[in-house]
Amino acid sequence: MSKGKFAVGAIIGAVAGIVAGLLTAPKSGKDTRADLKAKADEFKKDAMKRADSVKEYAEDTADETKEKAKDIQERTRRAVDAFKNEEAKEK
Repeated sequence: MSKGKFAVGAIIGAVAGIVAGLLTAPKSGKDTRADLKAKADEFKKDAMKRADSVKEYAEDTADETKEKAKDIQERTRRAVDAFKNEEAKEK
C-alpha cells in the first residue's frame, strides 16, 4: 500500500472517529453543530496547508526537471556538434 493511500485512509478514519464521537456526546444539537463546524474548519485549514505544500513541491520538481532537461539538451547539442566537427575533419 502506498504512503498516500495510507495517509488518506488515516485522515478518513480520524474524521469518522471525531464525527462519531461528537454525534454520540451528550450535548445539545446546537453545541454539537458548533463542534462539527469547528472541526470542519480545522480540517479545511489543514487541507489547505497540505495542498499548498504539495503545490510548492510540484513547482519545485517542475523547475528541477526543466533545468535537467536544459542541461541534457545542451550536452546533446555539444555532442552532435563535436560529432559533426569530427566528420568534417575526416573529409
